[in-house]
Amino acid sequence: MASIVKLPDIVANKISAGEVVQRPSSVVKELLENSIDSGASRITISIRDAGKQLIQIVDNGCGMGSDDALLSVERFATSKITEVDDLDALTTLGFRGEALASISSVSHFELKTRRESDRLGSLLKSDGGVIEGVQPAQCETGTTISVRNLFFNVPARRKFLKSNPTEFRHIHEAVKTLVLAYPEIEWRMLNDDEELFHFRNSDVRERLSHFYGEGFGDSLIEVTEDNDFLSIGGYLGRPGMMVRQKYDQYFYINRRIIQNRMLSQAVQQAYGDLLEERQAAFALLFLGIDPSKVDVNVHPAKLEVRFEDEKSVRNMVYPVIRRAVQMHDFSPEVKAEPSGGLFQSTGSSPSGESDRKLGFSPASGRTSTTGDLYRNYREGAFDFPAYGGAKSFAAPVAPVPEPASREERYTVHEAADMGSAQSGLPLVEDAPSVITDREPKIWQLHNKYIVCQIKTGLMIIDQHVAHERVLYERAVDVMNEAVPNSQQLLFPQKIDLKPWQYEVYEEIREELYRLGFNIRTFGGMSVMIEGVPPDVRDGTEATILQDMIAEYQENASKLKLEKRDNLAKSYSCRNAIMTGQKLSLEEMRMLIDRLFATRMPYVCPHGRPVIIRLSLDELDRMFGRK
Repeated sequence: MASIVKLPDIVANKISAGEVVQRPSSVVKELLENSIDSGASRITISIRDAGKQLIQIVDNGCGMGSDDALLSVERFATSKITEVDDLDALTTLGFRGEALASISSVSHFELKTRRESDRLGSLLKSDGGVIEGVQPAQCETGTTISVRNLFFNVPARRKFLKSNPTEFRHIHEAVKTLVLAYPEIEWRMLNDDEELFHFRNSDVRERLSHFYGEGFGDSLIEVTEDNDFLSIGGYLGRPGMMVRQKYDQYFYINRRIIQNRMLSQAVQQAYGDLLEERQAAFALLFLGIDPSKVDVNVHPAKLEVRFEDEKSVRNMVYPVIRRAVQMHDFSPEVKAEPSGGLFQSTGSSPSGESDRKLGFSPASGRTSTTGDLYRNYREGAFDFPAYGGAKSFAAPVAPVPEPASREERYTVHEAADMGSAQSGLPLVEDAPSVITDREPKIWQLHNKYIVCQIKTGLMIIDQHVAHERVLYERAVDVMNEAVPNSQQLLFPQKIDLKPWQYEVYEEIREELYRLGFNIRTFGGMSVMIEGVPPDVRDGTEATILQDMIAEYQENASKLKLEKRDNLAKSYSCRNAIMTGQKLSLEEMRMLIDRLFATRMPYVCPHGRPVIIRLSLDELDRMFGRK
């Protein structure tokens, strides 16, 4: 039986390299983090043959003396920590002291470095971990590291590298994450001697537009929040930028890129119905937290962290993102193609492909809020400034002078009294009043869409999904708050359910009661409906209940929805006014006001768009006026 022996350092370094240097992108990441930690204000990255032939990093950081240069390629040699307690207050990206030792052991490695105070610099070469020593050399202040023929002495590792496009994509992603996190640094990157970018200023939006397409950065939502426990800053994507994967979500803790499922879920949940199935929101978020409250020494690649109080972090991040999302105008805007076609997408996904035919125009250079669009509608449709606002409406709405006489005022309460019986539109106590000394510019198109003049052009609303959104939020609130919401029927209705229907009914019986359905069993699989929510139209009680049960079961089989959310979606879909139903002017106006009083007026509970805008500028382009 073999005796236990201590491995030679050169063998141990190669084993360590398996954790630290998994592929060329790992080398790039480790070297760039060292450059950032050195205080560099200018960094150049040169790549050849997807990093297999050459990876070179040039920085103008603090540099090293000859003794430090020699120590830098030794295992566990670092200037960033001196004792174990330092791990509790890390302010640098690197700290383990393994990177250069691991990299130099599996490549032809060359390091040139000079401190500003030194006349000559130092040159160190290593051939697969065999160090040739340090020699004086002429070089600029800072450090230049060249890694050639990566994995030349570990053929098994080199054989399992992917194709050049795949390996370079990983390198580019590693560079991008740091370019976005450190805008104060001048970054330049070359691939096979071709310059890919050279960022000289610190505009993050400009960098995002370079990586994701022209105008991308200008269309993002800016997020900022700061308190004693946590600071949050960064950018969020609009629905037209949604992608089918989460590769374009960047989370940083104290400017260290991390992977964290909790943060990703918080973003996903904050967007809610704005996301279609399997879609992910673009996110670039920077979290600042006391280093002692987060452990970064968890993963060999330092990608995972452990929070001291993860629940508190989540409880701060989620509402900040949710509030930012709810405050902004997400209605798609139709755009004219420069080539002469009628429509094109104005928003592109980060992957370069658009998932939707309508997008968002960044031309204004700033994001538009829900309050902006609501005022735009009021001033355009009624030729008068907005008046009042619903209690749940987050954006401020400027008041207008009191009209001279009562005849000039028209309230939505009166409209509700006149038209709700036909359409099933709900009565809401906090409806804004509307000035109507002129005929409002609102029409119904094919008994399907509501067309409104707005101050900047035209707004089109799908009447069915708009009412779905109103009913959905009302249903969610009623169930969560357990408020009385039932109207007793003069003549109770008996329904004979099928076995599968009765099984679903038993599952959701409690939620149905909270929603406002007063139902009792009547022997066997029969039930008696004695009361319904006020939104249910007369004569449809039995049909609505059976349709809701069918919709609930279908949602449960296809989507992973919480029980109340599923029921609210089923209720709103089956009870909303239908396509083809004629609405009076008062009903249309009331529906629009109810829509803008919701928390998210731009999409229905299933993710379909509710509002589409067409600006006057785009109309002018379509007609050749511009």
